[in-house]
Amino acid sequence: MTLTDTTRAAPVRRRIPVLFIGVAALLLCVVLSLALGARSVPLATVVDALLGGGAGRDAMVITGMRLPRTIVGLAVGAALGLAGAVVQGITRNPLAAPTTLGINAGAALAVVVAIFALGLNQPVQYVWFAFAGAAGAAAFTLTLGRRAGDLDPVRLVLGGTVLQLVLVSWTSAVLVFSERTLDEARFWLAGSIAQRDVDVLVPMLPSLVIGALVGLVIAPALNTLALGDEAAQALGMPVARIRLAGMVAVVLLAGSAVAVAGPIAFIGLAAPHLVRLVVGNDHRVLVPGCLIAGPLLLLAADILGRVIARPSEVEVGILTAFLGAPLLAVLARHRVER
Repeated sequence: MTLTDTTRAAPVRRRIPVLFIGVAALLLCVVLSLALGARSVPLATVVDALLGGGAGRDAMVITGMRLPRTIVGLAVGAALGLAGAVVQGITRNPLAAPTTLGINAGAALAVVVAIFALGLNQPVQYVWFAFAGAAGAAAFTLTLGRRAGDLDPVRLVLGGTVLQLVLVSWTSAVLVFSERTLDEARFWLAGSIAQRDVDVLVPMLPSLVIGALVGLVIAPALNTLALGDEAAQALGMPVARIRLAGMVAVVLLAGSAVAVAGPIAFIGLAAPHLVRLVVGNDHRVLVPGCLIAGPLLLLAADILGRVIARPSEVEVGILTAFLGAPLLAVLARHRVER
C-alpha cells in the first residue's frame, strides 16, 4: 500500500505546474471579464476602480456590475465543474453530469411553479425554490438508482435522464398555460450570471463550501472506486458510503449553482474531460483541477457572449448549450469507439 502511494505521488507532483498554468489562465479570464462588455474599459481604469480610485461611469460599471458578475461566475463555474467530476467518479460514467441527474430540470420546474403560484419576479426570490427543486430531483434520482440497498451507477444515470425528460415536459406545460410566467422565467431558464448580485450568492455559500469540502475529501477514494465495486470492497473501501457522500456533494454544489444562475448545461460535463486530458485520471488532481476549469469555461463563455453580440449579449447558458452539444457528440462517439 505504501509502495502504491509513493508511485502515485510522483506524477501528482509533476502535474502541479499544470494547475498553476490553469490558475494563470483563470486570472486572465477574470481580468477580461472585468474589462470587456458592451463597452470595453482600459485595464488601468479597471485597476483604479478595484482600488477605489475611480469615480466615473466606467468605475461604477466595474464595481457595480462586472465585479459581482465575475464573482458569481467563479463560484458557479467551480461548483458545476467540481460536481461534474464527483458525479462522473461515483458513477464511473464519463457522460454523467448534474444535468443527467435531473438537477437542472428539478430546479427549473420549482422556479416556474413558484413564479406561477406566488407571482415572484426577482432572481433573489428564486434561490430557495430552485435549491429545493434541485435537491428534490436529486433525491428522487437516488431512489431510482438504488438496487439491493446500494447505488447502481447505470440505474442512477438512466433514472436521472428519464426524470429530467418528465420534469422538462411539466415545466413546458406550466409555461404554455401562463404567458406571465413565461415572461418572468425565460431569462432565468436561459442560464445567466448577468445582473446577479452577490446578495444572490451569499445564501448559497454554506452549501457550496460544504459540498466542495466533501468532494475534495472523497477524491482519493474515487481512484479506488474506479477499479470497480468488487475490487474497492476487497480493498476495504465503504463503497456505498463514499457514493452517498459524493451524491450529497453533487446535490449541494449543483443545486446551489442552479439556484444562483439558472440551469447552465455542459460545464459540469466538459470541465472534468478537459482536466482529464491534461492531468490524467487521478482524482486527487482531477477534482481540484475542476475548481479551476469550471470557472475558466464559464467565464470564457460569458465573455464570448458579451463580445459576439455587441451592444447586446448572448446568455451564457445559451452559449454553453450551443458549444456543448458538439462536445457531447464527440464524447459519446469516443466512448463507443473505445
